Amino acid sequence: MVQSQMPFRPCVVVPVFDHEHALPALVAGLRATGLTCWLVDDGSGPSCASAIDRCVAVNSGWLRVERLPENRGKGVAVLAGFRAAQRAGFTHAVQIDADCQHDPADIPRFVAEARAHPAAIVNGVPQYDASVPKSRFYGRYITNVLVWLYTLSLEVRDSMCGFRVYPLAAAVALDDAAPVGRRMQFDTDIIVRLHWSGVAVVNLKTPVTYPVDGVSHFDLLRDNLRMTGLHLRLACGFVLRLPMLVARRLAASFAPRSDAERI
Repeated sequence: MVQSQMPFRPCVVVPVFDHEHALPALVAGLRATGLTCWLVDDGSGPSCASAIDRCVAVNSGWLRVERLPENRGKGVAVLAGFRAAQRAGFTHAVQIDADCQHDPADIPRFVAEARAHPAAIVNGVPQYDASVPKSRFYGRYITNVLVWLYTLSLEVRDSMCGFRVYPLAAAVALDDAAPVGRRMQFDTDIIVRLHWSGVAVVNLKTPVTYPVDGVSHFDLLRDNLRMTGLHLRLACGFVLRLPMLVARRLAASFAPRSDAERI
């Protein structure tokens, strides 16, 4: 497990792909946090690219852009932002999606938990309102059950949330060792593998809303196939790590309960 020895320095990383209509509200919410923020343009079209440039121009200093020449997927965009933040001397990054499903006003609460548990992932646990599509809700539950199996624990309360705080050293080292899922499978892949490597998980409930006019890039066929491939890889990894996971669970059963396990 990789831990940073630097003073705690958080920032925000937002993967953006043709979310120009959500950007004004998102940037206003991010500005209120007082944190440096990277908008990672994942090969957006001209309209969104121009909107990003306008936002950065009027918010110079705290708002920055990292640009990928073509669309390569959420995972690639997030890791590009993580690396840019790490080069700039930041130790932790809040990952928040650009579609305004998550409330930026919750960021200070996530950062406070990361400050208290700097070696851990602070993981958002969605609290849905009536806007959530039922197919997404039940599909997410199936993935979460499988993740509880892969980790032999309930420590990852939700494995698909796009609102988290990562310790940058651990996240980047994991991707350097073996690239994390490049597209929509990113969120599940990275949290399972970081958990396997010994990174603790702090779970925080957070409201999630699906905007009526929100932009979703989830492709029902291709992304479900990618998730199926991810589950096959994680299942194989689980079998290889089973002795280690069993030993970890046995050790945990004799240890006092940590506050990092609360929700």
